[in-house]
Amino acid sequence: MRICSTRDRGLAVPLAEALQLGLAPDGGLFVPVELPRVGLPRTGGMTLNGTARVLLAPFFAGDLLEPRLAEIIAEAFTFPAPLRRVQVDPERLSLLELFHGPTAAFKDFGARFLAACLARIPGDGRPLTILVATSGDTGGAVAAAFHNRPGVRVLVLYPAGLVSPLQERQLTCWGGNVQSFAVRGSFDDCQRMVKQAFADAELRARLRLNSANSINLGRLLPQLCYFGATALRVWDSEGRAPGFLVPSGNLGQAVACVWAQALGLPIGEIVLVHNANRTVPDFFAGGEWHPRASVATLASAMDVGDPSNMERLRFLWPEAAQITAQLRAVSVSDTEIRDCIREEYAQAGLVLCPHTATALHVYRHLPAASRRETHWVAVATAHPAKFEEIVAPLIGGTLVMPPALAALATRPVAREELPAEFAALRAHLTSA
Repeated sequence: MRICSTRDRGLAVPLAEALQLGLAPDGGLFVPVELPRVGLPRTGGMTLNGTARVLLAPFFAGDLLEPRLAEIIAEAFTFPAPLRRVQVDPERLSLLELFHGPTAAFKDFGARFLAACLARIPGDGRPLTILVATSGDTGGAVAAAFHNRPGVRVLVLYPAGLVSPLQERQLTCWGGNVQSFAVRGSFDDCQRMVKQAFADAELRARLRLNSANSINLGRLLPQLCYFGATALRVWDSEGRAPGFLVPSGNLGQAVACVWAQALGLPIGEIVLVHNANRTVPDFFAGGEWHPRASVATLASAMDVGDPSNMERLRFLWPEAAQITAQLRAVSVSDTEIRDCIREEYAQAGLVLCPHTATALHVYRHLPAASRRETHWVAVATAHPAKFEEIVAPLIGGTLVMPPALAALATRPVAREELPAEFAALRAHLTSA
């Protein structure tokens, strides 16, 4: 399969090269020139790993990584993505739990898969420098996936004071080949600085740069696998295509779900659920794309004012009307997040992180006919214990910490503060 830039179909490279580069040389994002159609037997029994091998085979066909695909999947997917039924009849609602990995967030799937791929691509003798901007969960997942891998240096940029205490610990407790920087700005500033590094020709000639944000195609490919496996599971049991409620920030998760649908998986309506950062919902309402500064919310990992992956959606559907015809986008306020966490715990015993609560809020406000006719899957993106300071007071109790997160509490932390200026980041990049 050939991979091209969203800004130039003629700028095509093999998959392994796209994963190594992270960002296309013209500043675009890498995408398949054409998405394949995958025929899957709609019968029960396929595991997540088995589904991943079938779905990803066309993307790896003819690439130097093709012979290693099965072992890449086996190394990356060592934890489940269970579908938890919340309601049965007359309404069918399930939670897709994506927080059973080492850092208790869905980003573990993509980060571990990308790390496994890059470890199998021959280098040029220079160390690999991974740059990652994070609004909370990405940085911890990337740090865990690449920690202590030989020949790799990781720089994690996150907005100072705008992530949860546990998220910050996950970003700063690694040491070794991982450096953490608290940027005096927003996530958008962190993302801008990373993109500026890739646009710096002299820097890229000097360093072997790569990105582990969702701008890297290697982060999205494994994510489409759990959407596909979940859709097949619902189809096998009920003969209907589920709808997905997808908490969205930088839109990587949304693109993965859209791609899974485009591959031919039985996926119905896709709803992009945003917090008070309304760039995408406002675009759906008026057709105009107006990125803006992000605002801080309870669902901090979704605090993105200029989502990079909109460029991938526009590549697939060039006209605004095409995008808005295929998807829906909804905004959820902090007040609604708080109310949802309280109500779901009181009524159903569910303990939700703020991001998952945005999806449950939207479900509860769907028309009754839609709730009856569609099996809706709300994507549970992170373990609620990562946001204990928000969730515990709302449910009036304590949260059980997953063992993987509890282990981080014993590790020392280290970070440096950084102004929201590319020159400061460049100085660190060139100092080693």
